[in-house]
Amino acid sequence: MENDHNKHHMDHDQKSKHDDKINSHDNSSHGKHQMANGKKREEQGRHQNHNANGDHSDHHKMMAKDFKKRFIVSLAVTVPILALSPLIQDLIGLEFGFTGDKYLLFVLSGFIFFYGGYPFLKGIFKELGDLKPGMMTLIALAISVAFFYSSAVVFGLRGKFFFWELATLIDVMLLGHWIEMRSVMGASKALEKLAQLMPNEAHLITDKGTKDVKVNDLKKGDKVLIKAGEKIPADGVIFEGETHLDESMLTGESKPVKKSPNDEVIGGSVNGDNLIKVEIKETGEDSYLSKVIKLVKSAQSAKSKTQRLADKAAVVLTVIALVVGSTTLIFWLIYGSDISFAVERMATVMVITCPHALGLAIPLVNAVSTSKAAKNGLLIRNRTAFENSRKITMVVFDKTGTLTEGSFGLSLIESLEKDLDENDMLKIASSIERNSEHPIGKSIVEGARKKGIEISDVSDFNVLKGEGVSAKFEGEEYKLVSRKYMERNGIEDTSKKGTEGISTEVYILRNDEIIGKISLGDRIREESFEAVKMLQKNGKKCWMLTGDNERIAKEVSESLKLDGYFAEVLPHEKQEKIKELQKNGEFVAMTGDGINDAPALAQADIGIAVGSGTDVAAETADIILVNSNPRDIVDLISFGEATYKKMIQNLFWATGYNVVAIPLAAGVLFGVGIVISPAVGAGLMSLSTVIVAINARFLKIR
Repeated sequence: MENDHNKHHMDHDQKSKHDDKINSHDNSSHGKHQMANGKKREEQGRHQNHNANGDHSDHHKMMAKDFKKRFIVSLAVTVPILALSPLIQDLIGLEFGFTGDKYLLFVLSGFIFFYGGYPFLKGIFKELGDLKPGMMTLIALAISVAFFYSSAVVFGLRGKFFFWELATLIDVMLLGHWIEMRSVMGASKALEKLAQLMPNEAHLITDKGTKDVKVNDLKKGDKVLIKAGEKIPADGVIFEGETHLDESMLTGESKPVKKSPNDEVIGGSVNGDNLIKVEIKETGEDSYLSKVIKLVKSAQSAKSKTQRLADKAAVVLTVIALVVGSTTLIFWLIYGSDISFAVERMATVMVITCPHALGLAIPLVNAVSTSKAAKNGLLIRNRTAFENSRKITMVVFDKTGTLTEGSFGLSLIESLEKDLDENDMLKIASSIERNSEHPIGKSIVEGARKKGIEISDVSDFNVLKGEGVSAKFEGEEYKLVSRKYMERNGIEDTSKKGTEGISTEVYILRNDEIIGKISLGDRIREESFEAVKMLQKNGKKCWMLTGDNERIAKEVSESLKLDGYFAEVLPHEKQEKIKELQKNGEFVAMTGDGINDAPALAQADIGIAVGSGTDVAAETADIILVNSNPRDIVDLISFGEATYKKMIQNLFWATGYNVVAIPLAAGVLFGVGIVISPAVGAGLMSLSTVIVAINARFLKIR
């Protein structure tokens, strides 16, 4: 057992350092998603999963329905307003009217102002109440000035009214908001599909056979039967049967995954052609799918630095709109223009400068990218870190379970005691390692079980800080340690059998004297070769950081053609290695198991945790690779770059058109006959919003 062994038992101080970093994240509240114990959790789990995603979705649906209704009604009322407007009559070459028609125009326009303009009039009170004037403030001011000025003209003020401009302005704004709400709903569809993955019923195994029950009624420890082609009703472990599961909607793994007895299965995945029986381990809030949905929702609502920049720009744009609008009004009045023209210019400036598209530019990309990433096995906890993935110059990999498969097989067992054979050595080792969660420890225990060796209880189990474990077995003190522990304590390796290849040695000590050795073999993942090659092709340096000995580290590094490696590094020393690389100007992404490498993950510019399936809740890094596949890091970086580009594109569309539109709205080209009406201004603003929404939808992960 090399220095990697038991690195998961980091001390409290190391964990606290990492927790400090996580707690500073915008969306850091996902470490513990526990409901009250007992029946309440079981009954409410899936229902709350649905509601968790449903709140915003239902709100957007309601808003879309409301804007659609107001648009259709207002559009219908706009027709007679247009027919009675002198300018429109001149355009179509017809002239008609009747006594008091201007009062009818006033009534119809008043209806559109209060009914169609209600969302904007309501919004101004909220924005001003929060001391955050924005889009609603600008629209409400523009339509209010237009309506009340025109109303005053109807009742005697000198000037001309422009009710048709008011009506069409509100119509266009309502249409734009309706289309926008539909786009926002579309951006959340991927998350809705995740929430709908769970089946409604399950086949519960009872003493009398099987009976169909609601998935909500399942609880931990229940045993269920899953037929061919059916969905897994909850997270659990197979206890009978073999099959292949389709987990593509959960982890992004396109190929069906083979599952055998003792393998974990995720609720929502689809069973293949064989019948299996599963014991339920997690339901409701504790299930993998529930945790993924919570992660995605939190990441979608969290603000990155880019989003905060856009928010500040929106405030600036609002101020510009108010200042330029007021200045435009004053200028045209001083210039001697008709007051109605000056008011129209001011209203157009304020409408066209609305920062609506700017407010949606980042959140829409955020929603789309986070949902698509989750579907492809990339769970984003820290939005800023995800966007910063484009800056990565070096990727540092942990070895065990990341570059290698992490599934150790017993390759050698040697006893140095005459009274103890190989099975005795394995019994001692497995009895002590049964308390370990490290891949090496689990492999020793699994190897003993396959050989039918009885595993006994031990006492006084302790961790030797990355160098091994110790415990009392049958009254005597034993240690399972790494080569580095042996060298540091001057204990001679008297074993006769050597090991070759990527093997890790575990030395068995009794009273600090070697009595045996166990070697475990690990294999480099096939995906690691492709991942390293592609990262290097894209200009990223690839290093390895491992607690394993120099021989193993060198062999893995040479096989993968890495740019460098650190070997025989204890868990608490890994953080210093990351600091060294950063001091050399590298923007470092550290890839580890999320807890074992917590100090290094916390120190890295971007911490990437690898962890399969249901381990999501335990991970505390910025980003989680569900499949533990190093190839996904390539996708992560490319998707992060694509997301950032989309954000920049949206920021351009949201603000760039103002450079041309604001001067035109103010009337700088009025002298040559070029002028923008309020309705056209509203159309340009709405078009910008729609372009931003559509552009976000075209974001692709590969």
